[in-house]
Amino acid sequence: WRVAWRQELQGRASSRRLLTHRWTSSSGMAGVDAATKATVQKLPMLSVKAGPRDGDDWIKRMKEEYTALIAYQKVNKEAGNEWFTIESNKTGTRWSGKVWYVHDLLRYEFDLEFELPVTYPTVAPELALPELDGKTEKMYRGGKICLDSHFRPLWARNVPHFGIAHAMALGMGPWLAVEIPALVASGRLKHKDMGAA
Repeated sequence: WRVAWRQELQGRASSRRLLTHRWTSSSGMAGVDAATKATVQKLPMLSVKAGPRDGDDWIKRMKEEYTALIAYQKVNKEAGNEWFTIESNKTGTRWSGKVWYVHDLLRYEFDLEFELPVTYPTVAPELALPELDGKTEKMYRGGKICLDSHFRPLWARNVPHFGIAHAMALGMGPWLAVEIPALVASGRLKHKDMGAA
């Protein structure tokens, strides 16, 4: 079993080198800042291509998802940058939690929710912040954040290696960093201590 385990690790290392090449190429991560790239490179890449209807393979995929999420939380904690909590239902198809963003020394906190599509991981999850529904043009009905132009093509090139942790790092994090300051500046979002959101 040790030989098989070592071969699997070597295979993953080879896969990581290939994916690292994608990160450093000019077309692979266009529009993603260096700090986000560095963070994502610290996350484990997933290998099981299984969706919610795939039985035992789905359980293996969920183990990889949780491993990546734990690694991401560890990276964030080490950097002093914890910004979300997340948990799933028993089947791993419905996720919820909290995300927050600190702007002008004020913490803006929102409920996070999403369901994994049946075609996951081929199709990225649609992350939603229902409290912000209708407050920005970069959002769809139900509070689903808009990630089409940059994130979806990146996700498509990295199936099945990307998971929920990658969606949070490359989707939700950058979206919050751009949209929350813009919403506050435009007056569409007020801190809970300063009036209604």
